[in-house]
Amino acid sequence: MNENEKLQSVGEQAIAFKGLFKSVQLATTNAQGIPEASYAAFVERDNKFYVYVSELATHCANLRETGRCSAMFIESEKDAGHLFARKRLVFKCDTQEVARNTAKFDEVMALFYDKFGKFMDAIGKLTDFHMVELAPTHGSYVAGFAKAYHLNGQDLLQITHRNDQGHAAPDQASQQKLDELA
Repeated sequence: MNENEKLQSVGEQAIAFKGLFKSVQLATTNAQGIPEASYAAFVERDNKFYVYVSELATHCANLRETGRCSAMFIESEKDAGHLFARKRLVFKCDTQEVARNTAKFDEVMALFYDKFGKFMDAIGKLTDFHMVELAPTHGSYVAGFAKAYHLNGQDLLQITHRNDQGHAAPDQASQQKLDELA
């Protein structure tokens, strides 16, 4: 397998990894730059993520006011081979609210009903909830030790190594231990 095929395979792994999740971890900031870590259930359409979030959650205002966030999908601690090398997929996103009473809102809301079922009957009409679109601009995928990649391009499938050399070990014995982890 040549290098381009290897990188294409990494892109396919990242897409498959993202498909394992029903929620996404969010990093947002308010207008003053104060950070907030949170999560939200999501659906995906046309390479964009959509969250349906309440005004009671701090991240709702942050997403609507700042127009940006970071979205992370991360392997569970239970499933990770090693806690220092949990698989993770992170996207930097531009955000915008999807207005109610639009075709787009209705189409995306139908995806929420398909994915989350009857629970959406309880919250689907609540007016303190807002649908926010997260449009990834670029990302990164960590598949393990020394397996870190940048994701770029319109479809985020232009994959490049973050660092072709991997981790910097001070000596051969340390390097051997790192190689065993990869």
